[in-house]
Amino acid sequence: MANEQFPAALTALEEYRSIEQQMADPQIVSDPDQLRKLGRRHAELGSIVAAYTAYTQVRDDLEAAREMAADDPDFADEAKRLEAELPGVEEKLRTALIPRDPDDARDTIMEIKAGTGGEEAALFAGDLLRMYTRYAEKRGWTVNIQSENTTELGGVKDVQVAIRAKGTPAPEDGVWASLKYEGGVHRVQRVPVTESQGRIQTSAAGVIVFPEADEDDDEIEIDAKDLKIDIFMSSGPGGQSVNTTYSAVRMTHIPTGIVVSMQDEKSQIQNRAAALRVLKSRLLAMKHEQEAAEAADMRHSQVRSLDRSERIRTYNFPENRIVDHRTNYKAYNLDAVLDGDLQAVIDSDIQADEAERLASQQ
Repeated sequence: MANEQFPAALTALEEYRSIEQQMADPQIVSDPDQLRKLGRRHAELGSIVAAYTAYTQVRDDLEAAREMAADDPDFADEAKRLEAELPGVEEKLRTALIPRDPDDARDTIMEIKAGTGGEEAALFAGDLLRMYTRYAEKRGWTVNIQSENTTELGGVKDVQVAIRAKGTPAPEDGVWASLKYEGGVHRVQRVPVTESQGRIQTSAAGVIVFPEADEDDDEIEIDAKDLKIDIFMSSGPGGQSVNTTYSAVRMTHIPTGIVVSMQDEKSQIQNRAAALRVLKSRLLAMKHEQEAAEAADMRHSQVRSLDRSERIRTYNFPENRIVDHRTNYKAYNLDAVLDGDLQAVIDSDIQADEAERLASQQ
């Protein structure tokens, strides 16, 4: 019986129905923060409920077809078809029941920093920013630049962006579910625009990603006494001042030494609020990283996503080739990838991660 074979699915179904009742409560409806948390959990359980519903439908139909096959040969054929279908829906349910990264449905903060290679590295960092921006547009996400330090040639020394989904996505459709694999060193091989001899140069840019904390997230509490806040003028390319007011904010978390700078909002108050949210997100990522390191069933995908130094991908312009070194994915459509057609590359990481999680459950 399904009740005995998949007790976790029944538990998920009960919680799913309970959340639906809570979300209909007028008090919950009037509390956006609570409604968002319940909505996120509802979406997380939705894939399990859908897989469980499909499984029980096939199982019950098969049972009925077998009972009627003695009187009607047509039902014998139907029973054979359902017998062939049952293993597939059962496998989908088993996969859905594998614990997901609890942050999958969250939005994401991404930092891109030019590495070795001077101006060429900064130009490549700008290419990565455009690639992720176009990818986000294709997914229907929004991209908000929170801070940016550019060069006179249009390169990017460093940039921080918030990438957010609209509404409450299912975990598998969340921003973090896809972009958590992007953290690490991205290497480029091409002839720089500053190279007069036509020689190929190798340079790099670093990408750091972490899930964005909710403003009301009670998992992380920050004591005001632990903050050092400096105010300064916002600056543009080359360091020139872009306004005459001290609206930019540099926030230092004294216990950890984490520093967050924010200057792209219109006021000091807005920059301060944005900086605090990014700081909370950084601390949340640090907490989850420590928890993962201490857990016996540590998720390798999380470790990869938080590894600041691992070279994860090479972008070879002369051969129009992109290679993901973690999955050995290789394709010769680099121009399309840099224009935001990144899904196949990310899917290779997702599939490798899911296969590893499934193997660990067996």
